Amino acid sequence: MKYINLPMVAASMLCLSLAPAMAQGTIKLGNIVVGAGVLKGPGEPSIAAVDIAVEKINAAGGVNGKKIEIIRFDTGSDAKQASVGARKLIQDDNVLAVIGPFSSGESAVALNDAERLKTLMMPTSASAPGVTDGRRYGWRLTEDEATQFGRLIKSLKSKGVKSDTAEIIYISDEVVSNSAGTKLYPELLGAAGIKHGSPIAVQYKSFDMSAQAAKIVQSNPDLVALAALPDSASKVVKELRRQGYKGRIIGSQIFADPNVGELMGPDGDGTMFVSGFWKNRTPEAKAFDDKLVETTKARGIHRLGAHHADAQAYDTVFLVKQLLEKTGATGEPAKLAAEREALVNAMEGIRFNGILGTNICFVGHDAELPGYIIELKGSTWNKFDEAPANPC
Repeated sequence: MKYINLPMVAASMLCLSLAPAMAQGTIKLGNIVVGAGVLKGPGEPSIAAVDIAVEKINAAGGVNGKKIEIIRFDTGSDAKQASVGARKLIQDDNVLAVIGPFSSGESAVALNDAERLKTLMMPTSASAPGVTDGRRYGWRLTEDEATQFGRLIKSLKSKGVKSDTAEIIYISDEVVSNSAGTKLYPELLGAAGIKHGSPIAVQYKSFDMSAQAAKIVQSNPDLVALAALPDSASKVVKELRRQGYKGRIIGSQIFADPNVGELMGPDGDGTMFVSGFWKNRTPEAKAFDDKLVETTKARGIHRLGAHHADAQAYDTVFLVKQLLEKTGATGEPAKLAAEREALVNAMEGIRFNGILGTNICFVGHDAELPGYIIELKGSTWNKFDEAPANPC
């Protein structure tokens, strides 16, 4: 009688039973995030937004028969680290595409690596004009600051809000705020016939702006155009109100944060800004907003609602899912280069439906999105006006 090693047979049968599942694997996507540093506040909830999207996709069976696996790299708000993250995710972790980085400063650096390494990269919050210009592998599901701030100015004019004069104040050591305050705001205010003085700088690091606020109060313009992240914006607004400024304070998307009303308190009433996301646009948008609040609360993050950057991160995952399905991507190592290239090719002429908008299209490598003009009243968001997405 031939001897049979039953434990070995059992082990062999177990290996055979696991083989299909092990061969199936996952589709790996990179995610460059901000979980520390000066951008932690606005950046952390976007991590939750990506997780919500991936969980929903995987619960429905994944993509092309495989689950999505997210591999993360935290830049700590350091733009140079975004380059390190891009190289690690693409070269070492063999991801098919990269979702992120978060900010414009990080994206301007990391997109160079995406071009060199021929991998699709989609920043989640970068809104500085020109970030994707001249890129093949860089695309973004965001609306740039120029378009959104222009919509705000147009709305003020059409609604009869007094806006003949303005002063500009900006945070000089924050990339997007600096760009908006020194270039974007002066150009768009001037084009609209609004007289303004030279932009006034405030440093985030020192943040003593009493002298700058006094100068604005003395000028007493109809508008103060503020370029700052939420926390800094609230400090500027409080100082202006403390010194007696009673005019209108406006901004682009930079401080369009659901928590900003709470940060500013009563001093923020009348402040206006633009957002690329409105939670009541559709039931799906509202469901995402509710889920984000629930998820961030469970993670110990205080959020009163979804930021447009959160919605952009969420929709970017679903846009990549659409690309993966269209190209039949497998994520198999032997096919990696070809599948990466196929994803980029599939972006040309794409249309996308998400919580940000319907039938979203791209001009160049930037999405055309609607804009929502928000006015703070009683520390809460109120929709003052809205603008449809520009045609492609």
